[in-house]
Amino acid sequence: MEPSELRETMPALESSVYCNWGAGGPSPRRVVEAAESTLEHHEYEAPTAEGMYPAAFDAYEEARAAVADLLGASPDEIALTQSTTDGINRVAGAFDWDGNDVVVRTDLEHSAGILPWQRLERNHEVEVRVLETSVASPTQRADGEAVDEDGRLDLEAVKAAAEDATLFCVSSLTWTHGTRLPIETIVEIAHDAGALVLVDAVQSPGQVPVDVREWGADFVVGAGHKWLLAPFGAGFLFVRDGVERDRVPAAIGYRSVEDANVGDYQYAAGARRFEVGTASPAPHAGLTEAITILEEIGLETIHRRIERLTDRLKEGVPDKRLLSPRASESGLVTIAVDDPERTVERLAEQGLVIRHLPNPDAVRASIHAFNSRADVDALLEALDEEFR
Repeated sequence: MEPSELRETMPALESSVYCNWGAGGPSPRRVVEAAESTLEHHEYEAPTAEGMYPAAFDAYEEARAAVADLLGASPDEIALTQSTTDGINRVAGAFDWDGNDVVVRTDLEHSAGILPWQRLERNHEVEVRVLETSVASPTQRADGEAVDEDGRLDLEAVKAAAEDATLFCVSSLTWTHGTRLPIETIVEIAHDAGALVLVDAVQSPGQVPVDVREWGADFVVGAGHKWLLAPFGAGFLFVRDGVERDRVPAAIGYRSVEDANVGDYQYAAGARRFEVGTASPAPHAGLTEAITILEEIGLETIHRRIERLTDRLKEGVPDKRLLSPRASESGLVTIAVDDPERTVERLAEQGLVIRHLPNPDAVRASIHAFNSRADVDALLEALDEEFR
């Protein structure tokens, strides 16, 4: 299947130029139909056939297997969640925190990677160290200096922050600039210092190949509703084999344990201890179908097309306006404009969907393989008055 063929099955793209995949990816009909079919079977047929719980468990198992295949993991290392934020909170709740603990994060994390640690800081006096990334000033950008440095980490600062750290929380791709962080190197530094690593990978699967074995991270969180084209509610959590043994999740339910009907419960082996209780199987059935579709197209094919389209977009953006790297790193392209909120509104009136970012105060276009060159050209034409 070609990306253009799948595009034709995405109703949301029929009436607009959609360039906001980093926030939410509209689903193709096959994905929605898979979710609907699972829900209908679960509600109409399963009650008098195999049973509603077995039907849901079958869908959960299929989703774990699909996510494991996507990430290069085993199904036992995958827990199903509702979202990236949900996954991060499940990890955060599984540590016995006190004032001697240290969490390290970057200054470019999404709120999902900020709020749980602020809460620990407030309630448990955990120290939170914030790694500052390099960001070019407006003067440097106007002078053509350091224009490719936004969203970068100084590895010496990473080593310094790792001292006595308990947990690192970093994004594989910064949602603010679309830069790729050196996850393997960060993991190695953190592990050498005795810290565990949690990767917010929600911007990666579906647009760039992901291999959690290469990363070496202890926890990887993500969700299907962005680049994977799945419905809202289809989150996932990778827990490296063995890491779960020292973790006691804050929430517990029948999906967390080996047998909920015995008094002396035992947590389930692997990542499943991070699951809790009853949840609709529909979103994760949609995720399973979405992964199948993307694999039919080919993840490398998708990645290369995103590169070509974002290169086309960046070619039309002046250096002083481009806040993302000039070289291809992801489909996220952040652009400086004089009035970001008004620019988003103006483009929406023309049928072009991008988003406003709070920090930096800019606009962000996110380009998927299911965009076209005409989409990119239309976006550049609409932005042209901002560049004058």
